[in-house]
Amino acid sequence: MAKRNIKEEAKELNEGMAQLARAIPGVMKGFNELHHAATADGALSTKEKELIALGIAVAVRCSHCIVAHVGSALQAGATREEIMEALGVAIMMSGGPGVAYSTEAMEVFEGLTQ
Repeated sequence: MAKRNIKEEAKELNEGMAQLARAIPGVMKGFNELHHAATADGALSTKEKELIALGIAVAVRCSHCIVAHVGSALQAGATREEIMEALGVAIMMSGGPGVAYSTEAMEVFEGLTQ
């Protein structure tokens, strides 16, 4: 199996989102505002919210979301241990598929931190 270039995947995802912003600016403006409002510090920190988002990304089996939210969790200061615990909760909520997508999240973590 070929080794993934996670940083390149993250770049491509960001480029795709920029293309969407040009094609459907109103929708993407609203999406970005929602994202910022939902992840802003409050009773839960941005880091905690990104860990929740990562767990949901694993549970709903969204590979691109996993790339995005591992990266955002890292930017918010999440540690490897915190990410692994979030994956544990995702596995609890989604069973076998959660295990498979958690291995993907671990690969993304390694790719973004090397």
